[in-house]
Amino acid sequence: MSVRSSLLAAAVTFSLAAAHANGLRPIEGLSINLGDVSGVAYYTVEPDGFRVVTTLAQGEAGTPIRFVTVLAPGQRVVVSTPYQAPALEISRKGDELLVRKASTFSNSRG
Repeated sequence: MSVRSSLLAAAVTFSLAAAHANGLRPIEGLSINLGDVSGVAYYTVEPDGFRVVTTLAQGEAGTPIRFVTVLAPGQRVVVSTPYQAPALEISRKGDELLVRKASTFSNSRG
């Protein structure tokens, strides 16, 4: 196992099922798997909203890509790839951050 894989494994404390059922808590990592692309996501509570940080890479040799978004209550972001893997929706409902398989690729409020 590479150092990168070991660090990612150590950072992950939630499975997708647990995050879907209970919501994700601040600073706790969530493993993301979008087929050939995988990584982790976590969030912190900031004055402007929940700051969600997602880091993804293709395989072990892929260059990691990080994106950051701030979600206000009722907002969501959809993470997807051009591959056949299902998209992932990260949404804020009040003071809770939810992660689930996306039912649509739209960024409209829902």
